[in-house]
Amino acid sequence: MWRALGGVTQIEPEGLRNILANDRTAVVVDVREPPERQASAFPSAQPIPRSAVLEGKDVGEIKRAKDDGRLPMEDHNTRLVVIGGAVPARYVAEALTREAFHNVSYFAGSLEEARAALKP
Repeated sequence: MWRALGGVTQIEPEGLRNILANDRTAVVVDVREPPERQASAFPSAQPIPRSAVLEGKDVGEIKRAKDDGRLPMEDHNTRLVVIGGAVPARYVAEALTREAFHNVSYFAGSLEEARAALKP
C-alpha cells in the first residue's frame, strides 16, 4: 500500500489479500453499477454505485448508505476498501474521506484481480 499526501490510499493486490483474510471488521464497497454487480457479485461488498455519489457532504448515495447501515457510522476508523475500477473507486474513496471516514483505500485493479485476492 502507499499513501499519497493528503489523499486516499491505493491498495495493491497483496494488501487487499491480507485485509480480506485478516480484517473481519473491514467493509468492502463496490462502486459498480447495478447491472455489473448483478452479473458478477463480490462477496459481502456494500453497493454504492459511482453514478449515485454526488459532490458535497451528506448527499446522494453516501448519505443513504450512512443512514441504512451500509457504512460503519459507529466507528469512522473502520477500514473501508473501495473496488470497482480505478477511476470510479478512487472517486468514491475520496468522497468517503470527505465524509470523515479516516481509513479509506481503493483498489485500482480489475474485479478479477480483487476476486483473486479472496483465494488463499
